[in-house]
Amino acid sequence: MPLYLSRFSYTPETWARLIGRPEDRAEAARSYIESVGGKLHGFWYAFGTHDGYNLWEAPDNVSMAAVALAISGGGALSSFETTVLLTVDETIEALRTAGQVQYRAPGA
Repeated sequence: MPLYLSRFSYTPETWARLIGRPEDRAEAARSYIESVGGKLHGFWYAFGTHDGYNLWEAPDNVSMAAVALAISGGGALSSFETTVLLTVDETIEALRTAGQVQYRAPGA
């Protein structure tokens, strides 16, 4: 199954709610991805541009998009970005295929 890396940031209101009532949001994230047949591989909080990161596995892009849309539409986050991760083998296959693409630069 494909892997996905998500970066998220909470709204100030969400942080205030979590301060008032701390909870393990990894468990919530796990239930979201499992509802579409996926798996949560990791959930981390961080300093910096984003408040946290998730590593997910989902059956396909549509399943992951459904989870991302549900989370994004919930109002607790100020940002949510997801990146599809490629294996080394997939990247090598893409590199080989790229060599067969007849690309022409703009204006060339």
